[in-house]
Amino acid sequence: MRLFSHAQCAYDARLRPNPGSEKKNFMRPKRIVALSIPIFLAISVAQNTHRVEMKDVTPVQRFEQVISGHVAELNGKYKFRVSEVTYQPGGYVGDHNHAGPGVRVIMAGEFTYVKGDKTIVYKAGDAFFEPGDMTHRAYNRGSMILKVMNVEILPADYSGSALIPPTP
Repeated sequence: MRLFSHAQCAYDARLRPNPGSEKKNFMRPKRIVALSIPIFLAISVAQNTHRVEMKDVTPVQRFEQVISGHVAELNGKYKFRVSEVTYQPGGYVGDHNHAGPGVRVIMAGEFTYVKGDKTIVYKAGDAFFEPGDMTHRAYNRGSMILKVMNVEILPADYSGSALIPPTP
């Protein structure tokens, strides 16, 4: 049998909840979780609506370097990023913009570029400039793998994909 002093019993009594309060305190975390689920789902849905639709497209970053050199106005403020993007036959990227301007070089296959009601098909060896702020779509409608090299200029502190949803 264990004996406690009067001071220990008084201290222990302060730690014990009031009779009947166990149920209230026990239920409070459940209510918080239950109320949090709809908020979490709403946030998740909102974030998913801001993603760019893609199918069978694999980007691989090949090079990234903050700009330095003779053009002092750019030094430390911007960077070059080079990415190789592979589209499987039937692969596509839905409506999107880019975080910065750049040059696209078609390395292999045929690249179908759709901007508004205008469609251009680029072939291996072709290159073109893209300002970044123009909403467009990209497709590999051919039967071969398509490879595109993207050379982009981005803010020096930019991280993540340069592929961004179009702005409304």
